[in-house]
Amino acid sequence: MWLNIPSNSDFSIHNLPFGVFKTTDKGPRAGVAIGDHIVDLVAAAEHNLFGKRRFFKKVLEQSTLNEFIALGKPVTNRVRRKVQDWLSQATRPDNASAILCDRHSATMLMPVRVPNYTDFYSSIEHATNVGKMFRPDNPLLPNWRWLPVGYHGRASSIVVSGTPIQWPHGQLLPKGQETPVYGPTQQMDFELEMAFVIGKESPLGTPINIENAEEYIFGLVLFNDWSARDIQRWEYVPLGPFLGKNFGSSISPWIVPLEALKPFRTKGPKQNPAPLAYLSQRGIKNIDINLEVSVTSPKSNVETAVVKSNTRYLYWSMAQQLAHHTVNGCNVQVGDMMASGTISGPTPDSFGSMLELSWGGSKPLTLKDGSTRTFLQPGDTVTIRGWSEKEGRRVGFGEVTGLLKQ
Repeated sequence: MWLNIPSNSDFSIHNLPFGVFKTTDKGPRAGVAIGDHIVDLVAAAEHNLFGKRRFFKKVLEQSTLNEFIALGKPVTNRVRRKVQDWLSQATRPDNASAILCDRHSATMLMPVRVPNYTDFYSSIEHATNVGKMFRPDNPLLPNWRWLPVGYHGRASSIVVSGTPIQWPHGQLLPKGQETPVYGPTQQMDFELEMAFVIGKESPLGTPINIENAEEYIFGLVLFNDWSARDIQRWEYVPLGPFLGKNFGSSISPWIVPLEALKPFRTKGPKQNPAPLAYLSQRGIKNIDINLEVSVTSPKSNVETAVVKSNTRYLYWSMAQQLAHHTVNGCNVQVGDMMASGTISGPTPDSFGSMLELSWGGSKPLTLKDGSTRTFLQPGDTVTIRGWSEKEGRRVGFGEVTGLLKQ
């Protein structure tokens, strides 16, 4: 390989995730991350890296990847292989300077237009922890082990990493009072999640069989589903989250193709009772992705790692989530985003939210600058990172960050 890639880079030759970027002299376009660089797919098409097909360049010049993804995995995987072959040459190609961009000087944009968004509740540790706080005698509701619980959310306020998040306001019920008040949340939280992006449409009225579910999954992104816990607590009965979540969710800009994560497959938790037939899956469906959350206080601008977790803890797999989502005939569209729900592990340092880390505010966390947190504060920045690593092969997601503005 002629390009020097740092050994700890998330964007190795084994990864090659897709995103949309722009520079001072180039408008929005599709790209592939490799080390500290971006392969400009428009320029690559102009240099006939993918064959002489003019329409293809137009697809790559779009402001989102939706049209490109809609071409199907045979096409998108072929593009990825062509880029991989180009990067794997023994000597630097003559067209390298025209095709490569500096990743750190580029501006990353939303990789897809999100028509629809669904949030699941797929971590049994998270569901149990939250249940213990609010229903000590019955923490896990009877339906939880039978189906991937989820809800349809809003898609309009999903934003790319680096977009500031406005501090939310809404109705909340102060402790000991019977009448709600309107005001800023006092319990701002992050939620550590992964999301998968739909890459293939399905017709209305036709369920997606669990054995074919992964054909519809283009790739994965890191997902921070910001939550205002006090607003959510007052509003969520009987229909679930609304203003407590719809003010914003943040995603990482690079979509890691499902194919890049194949070497990191792992067994998930044993499911008991056995799922119903339409949720019964064969093979190894979970993925071993290390996850880390850090909080940076405006006081010191120093990061403090507060969570170390992993997607292998998820009780319900992506295939099961998608099969359940569509079993009644619900159709899916290219760019639809489906999030896992908060990913928590079995130990306190693997809990995926401030709600759990501080146990409802009763156990403050101390940051490196000496300040404490039970929930987030205005000016805090939250950063989520994720990566898989095995036998010298690293495939990462980069990061998703968000600054809380008041």
